[in-house]
Amino acid sequence: MKIIGRIDKVDFPELDLHDIDIKVDTGAYTSSIHSHEIKEVDLDGMKHLEFRLLDSSHPKYNNKVFKVKNYKTKLVKSSFGAVEQRYIFKTTILIFETEYSIKLSLSERSDMKYPVLLGRRFLNKRFIVDTSLKNLSFKIEKNKK
Repeated sequence: MKIIGRIDKVDFPELDLHDIDIKVDTGAYTSSIHSHEIKEVDLDGMKHLEFRLLDSSHPKYNNKVFKVKNYKTKLVKSSFGAVEQRYIFKTTILIFETEYSIKLSLSERSDMKYPVLLGRRFLNKRFIVDTSLKNLSFKIEKNKK
């Protein structure tokens, strides 16, 4: 298992998002990403999920509308203790030069410092968290350039 710090930067290749700040959150089960304009739409008789990631105040915001047909809903308890129904979809994340599959819940995080939280479900059996460290994978990438 690799050691990961409390914050880092990652890429989401399928979403065309690169060097995105993340916070490791061992208190959260599900990983989440800041999103808005989330809605279900009907395309060719099939339900799809449509959304935008990040927002215009974020330097990596690309204003793209994403559409996925494979998604589900789940009840998730927020950090404030409120239970919310959230949409979850699967994509890939690139961290420590390795691409992994990850399930992300769509969440309004505009008031939060980090647009992405990595939860226990993703971290389990892959990483050991050392909260005294930060940007470990980003430093590896930066040193190779």
